[in-house]
Amino acid sequence: MTSSTPFITVALCTHNHADRLARTLETLAHLRSPRQAWEMLVIDNGSTDATPALLARSEWRPENVEVRVVREDRLGLSNARNRALREARGEYLLFMDDDETPDADWLCAYERAMEEFRPDALGGRIEVFFEDGARPDWLQDELLGFLGKLDHGEARWLEAPSTPIFGGNFAFRRGVFDTIGDFDARLGRMGKANIGGEDTEIYRRLLQHGCKVRWVPQAVIQHRIQTPKLRRGYFLDLHFRQGSSEGAAKRGAGGRVPPPYLLAQWLRALGRALGCRLRSGSDHSLRMEMNAAYFCGFVIGWIRDPE
Repeated sequence: MTSSTPFITVALCTHNHADRLARTLETLAHLRSPRQAWEMLVIDNGSTDATPALLARSEWRPENVEVRVVREDRLGLSNARNRALREARGEYLLFMDDDETPDADWLCAYERAMEEFRPDALGGRIEVFFEDGARPDWLQDELLGFLGKLDHGEARWLEAPSTPIFGGNFAFRRGVFDTIGDFDARLGRMGKANIGGEDTEIYRRLLQHGCKVRWVPQAVIQHRIQTPKLRRGYFLDLHFRQGSSEGAAKRGAGGRVPPPYLLAQWLRALGRALGCRLRSGSDHSLRMEMNAAYFCGFVIGWIRDPE
């Protein structure tokens, strides 16, 4: 363990994924150490499985690195990340998920970019790895981004809303949150609730405040996908919930009756999904069905009273 003030805090947030987490913790031993000191911060987000016992063991902890385990009982990925903001001591805070394997040079690649460019935020490449089975036929390339795959090409500054950085592999200068605010606790996974959008939302906030965001393609992380758990319903539920959240926000304090144009969009999306399925089969229609699920959620979110 080192007493030096860390340059980087690596924060890993986890909830009831002890089996996946064990594999991720094992990979930490293969990381090449950056030049400057770093610390490991694990946020246990109210786990009720074997996670606390796993984290209490010492064999997974990287050598010569300060490791801290903190429990956050307010359920939700954004709540866990906000707890990491309070606990981190590094100048930069680097987030990873509990089902990922970083490349050996992952930390060093980020350190080089941080030292050279001094950005407010950084994002790295995410590859998708199917660890225990064949990729389903219906999982077309255009859907891999919804499993976390991300590649913006060569190193550069990111300045457009269409080039977000993803939560499985992004970093921030810790002080930037004093300017842009914390993660939105209404967004992000909450237990089994399949809610997303917190990473793209905070990326847009970075751009709105004129922050400098650096793309670091050499900082690669592998998102491990458990193939038997892949279901079409995951993608449909993800889009339904996103639509519901955005529909409620768009309605605001307005009336509960959706505007005619919104109902027309929903009907068009349903028609396109059905037509694609009839023409091309279910292996090629999921993307259209996800659009229909989104508009269905948007309409229901508009109608439903806020929780």
